[in-house]
Amino acid sequence: MENTSSSTVRVIRCILCPSGCPIQANLDSKGNVTFEGYTCKRGLEYAEQEYYEPKRILTTTMRVENGFLPLIPVRTDMPIPKDKLKDVLKEIVKIKVQPPIKMGDILIENVLGLDANIIASRDLNKI
Repeated sequence: MENTSSSTVRVIRCILCPSGCPIQANLDSKGNVTFEGYTCKRGLEYAEQEYYEPKRILTTTMRVENGFLPLIPVRTDMPIPKDKLKDVLKEIVKIKVQPPIKMGDILIENVLGLDANIIASRDLNKI
């Protein structure tokens, strides 16, 4: 982030297509934000989302009891607010799942009331 006397500029790199446009979010002294450098509507929507409420897909592992492997890879089935990632990780670490598990199975439903589920990213059988 760069500070000037009249505004603050934050550059957001769009990741929606191979062009990777660098979009400048300009915050003026009155608190107004303008976006420059996008080449399509999707780029503008991405930059606005990333500026105001960044979200991420969380990928991690979850403990398994009596499984062929001690951990199973999991992820959220939709992006969640970036500032909630640590809270969701703390919730995941509290739980051990039981096999058999199929890829896509919901292991935690509506985690922390975020409307996102924690789902399995692979199949896993019992020992």
